[in-house]
Amino acid sequence: MTKEQILWEISKNHAPYPLALDRMERISRDIRADNAAERVWLLEHPPLFTSGTSAKPEDLFNPHGYPTYHAGRGGQWTYHGPGQRTAYVMLDLARAHAQVPPRDLRAYVQALERWVITALAHFGLAGEVRDGRVGVWVTDPATGREEKIAAIGVRVSRWVSWHGVAINLSPDMADFNGIVPCGIRDYGVTSFRKLGLATTMAELDAALMTSWETVFGSKPSALTEVDLAARPLTAEPG
Repeated sequence: MTKEQILWEISKNHAPYPLALDRMERISRDIRADNAAERVWLLEHPPLFTSGTSAKPEDLFNPHGYPTYHAGRGGQWTYHGPGQRTAYVMLDLARAHAQVPPRDLRAYVQALERWVITALAHFGLAGEVRDGRVGVWVTDPATGREEKIAAIGVRVSRWVSWHGVAINLSPDMADFNGIVPCGIRDYGVTSFRKLGLATTMAELDAALMTSWETVFGSKPSALTEVDLAARPLTAEPG
């Protein structure tokens, strides 16, 4: 893998969160040691909630008793589940990536936002960011309300990034009622399906791959499948 190309991976079965967390942590260490390629890992999780470093206990309701996990990333409570495309991004931020300068966390987060916004535009969705509100937002034409369509949460260890973005394609929207998403009470959550779009996961993945090179400058590899079966387990439920 050259610096002009980046490894893209996909897990086709629902990925248990502890196994995914364990894998990200190990790969981030290997990237720092120059023993692994930078990568984007596409997956879906079974229904669960993760807490960031700013999560408040009172923002978790969890009526269905879904598993909860301490993610170690920034941010507050986030839902993951089927129909949501999660993309974990593991990059060496000690070096530049196109317009993202080295060792600039703010610029990196803004680049993740641009990446999602650029991908959404492929489907006629106008994604936007708002001061004081993390994530990517769209306006529902039926109601005129701004709602979140993508969450962003990152962790950086010795200038290697992990965690990433979660885009709502067709999840069960009722599951978001189990938390105050990202601690924001005054705005709702939306999805492609809620907005009337019958987009497939493969179509969204293709848009993410096309948009990646525009924002980060490296060319995605062909998708490599990752099977998490028999991976060692180190993370524990919260």
